[in-house]
Amino acid sequence: MTDARSFAPQNRALTYPVGGAAAPIVEEHAFPDDFASVLEHSTVHRSTIGCVIPAYNEEESIADVIEALLGQTRVPDVIHVVVNNTSDATVKIASEYSGPHEITTDLGEQFTEVFVHDIGKNPDKKVGALNYGYSLVEGYDYLLGVDGDTIADSKAVEYLETEAVSDSRIGGISAIYTIDDKPIKGMIARFLTAGQRTQFAAFNLQNLLRGRNMAVLGGQFSIFSTNALREAMKQNHQVTPWVKDSEVEDSLLSLQIKSAGYLTKISPYARANVGGMTTLSGYDAQQVKWTYGAIELMWPGQRGDTKGQPFHPNLRLRWFENFGMLTNLFVRVAFLTLLAGSLSINAFVFSPLWLIPPVVAMLLNLRIARTMAAVDRTDILFAVLFFPAEIFMWIRISHFVRSWTRFLSRKKVDNWAMQAKAERGGGLGHWAPMVVLIAVAIALAVIWVLVGPMVQSSILWIGWPIVGVVTVLQTLLMFSKLVRRHHGYKV
Repeated sequence: MTDARSFAPQNRALTYPVGGAAAPIVEEHAFPDDFASVLEHSTVHRSTIGCVIPAYNEEESIADVIEALLGQTRVPDVIHVVVNNTSDATVKIASEYSGPHEITTDLGEQFTEVFVHDIGKNPDKKVGALNYGYSLVEGYDYLLGVDGDTIADSKAVEYLETEAVSDSRIGGISAIYTIDDKPIKGMIARFLTAGQRTQFAAFNLQNLLRGRNMAVLGGQFSIFSTNALREAMKQNHQVTPWVKDSEVEDSLLSLQIKSAGYLTKISPYARANVGGMTTLSGYDAQQVKWTYGAIELMWPGQRGDTKGQPFHPNLRLRWFENFGMLTNLFVRVAFLTLLAGSLSINAFVFSPLWLIPPVVAMLLNLRIARTMAAVDRTDILFAVLFFPAEIFMWIRISHFVRSWTRFLSRKKVDNWAMQAKAERGGGLGHWAPMVVLIAVAIALAVIWVLVGPMVQSSILWIGWPIVGVVTVLQTLLMFSKLVRRHHGYKV
């Protein structure tokens, strides 16, 4: 990091107090806890917030990100844009905002200063940029981490800070994330965006309904207590909050903050639009990296430099997700296999009961879509047409299989580099699961033809009840989620 170049003097990181105006009163009946009263009775902001934006080739979004931060009702006291490994005009565009800014908001007159740091080639990539930014703001009360493609709502920082100040036990709070689908063009891109919006909504809703305990303080838009970061570093013998040997640096840090005795929360009010993946290869690489890193945290014992913590409370949701994906994989593959076998010997008898699971799934997807704060027609159609959601589930299953296969093979892969390559349009690995599925289907067909009628009948006689029982249990779980109270939460 010795080759860092700043577009504003690094030794002038100024801190200014924020004017003390009353926070807005929010409808108290909206949520089951006392968060609304916290907002109502919090009148003065006395904390300091240092914002860090790690940026890699973000020329298309960095201006909007900075402008969204300067347009906050509670502006961060300082904003550091840390550009790393970039090959585009990110530095040039961001430097146009460098320097002091005097801003008047509903909370009064505020001041901030924007610094742009080009740290050049950085082998630690985003982790290195985050840690560099931490070294610049460690003297502040809070570190606000913002991705270089995340556009926050105007009151996001205000809401995060208000709740963080209200409870010293809080080590970090995440905003509610979604993807703005309005500028997305192209059928594949819009399809993937709709699926990711549903995926984000389901994940956020699960965390909100679990006492607003956030499993992952995502780097997209989260605020961290620097006291909590220092305690996590101390307990884990680290000199920086984020470590480079984890595929999911934000998940690992969340676990460490929780283990240090702090709370990790999700705000029911703060919102931010993040950058989504608009290509199959990019989405595949991102999800495989995330899932691989999560498996590494879940796996008992030591894998590399990361110690698995299978019983950590922040990983319970991860276990449910992986078990759910395994069940989805089994039910779909077994159903299609048994269906093909039954049709081949004219032994299939249609029962309307098999329509219940997809109907419940559609209703559940529709209810999740209705919880979105900015739900639109695309979200509704994605839920009720069944096939878009089903195709997206198959895509997610392929990520699940690739992640576990890569993890169990112990093959050393730079998932960060693979994601970057995929986002540039390279790589064909996302087609591997489909090729394997086709090969398995051909092999099963050959085996089916080779075995006799007696064996075929026995397979069907044993297989259908097993698939039926698993499907019933899966449907009951979906139904329980369908009728569960959401307490007015909007994601």
